[in-house]
Amino acid sequence: MNLTTAILHLQKDPALKTVLETTRLPDYSPSGNVYFDLLNSIVSQQLSGKAAITIFNRFCDLFPERYPHPDILAVTDHDLLRSAGLSNQKATYLRNVALYAKENEMGAHDWPNKSDKEIIDELTSIKGVGQWTVEMILIFTLGRPDIFPVDDLGIQQAMARLYSLSEQGRQLKLRMIEIAEPWRPYRSLATRYLWRWKDTV
Repeated sequence: MNLTTAILHLQKDPALKTVLETTRLPDYSPSGNVYFDLLNSIVSQQLSGKAAITIFNRFCDLFPERYPHPDILAVTDHDLLRSAGLSNQKATYLRNVALYAKENEMGAHDWPNKSDKEIIDELTSIKGVGQWTVEMILIFTLGRPDIFPVDDLGIQQAMARLYSLSEQGRQLKLRMIEIAEPWRPYRSLATRYLWRWKDTV
């Protein structure tokens, strides 16, 4: 993705142009490690950033070289996982991911040649992995350029504020999708700017 081209395209939206001109994005490089980042995303669900980092680090400390290899995680004692600060549910979900990765050779998947929909359909088949979690993988792990996580609370709040939206629930999401449609094929970049703008303004 050419960043200059993407920004010029997104600046056609006057409200979003203000965000682009006043917000600086932190650098990041997609890791490509779907398995590891999926574990991290599950741990991070419904937690503050600091708490999520602390618990994920404790979780990683349980394993050799701080890497929860699927073969090891799949047979790790449930109470040991809980000792890292994980909820009962999250400990179960993490083992679900490990079992899936082990049985389906997740590390050998040709992710770049799979469509966004194929990846969403595959990963949401794992119990405990929802659409939002996979959308985060698509944006931050695989660097997909046109992901719009309409269910994300931060994006909902940012767009409600930026566009003075009064709708709620399903109507809010429909309005957000309508506003974001002209952002294609760079909705991931717009989303990252909105997250950052919300946290800094």
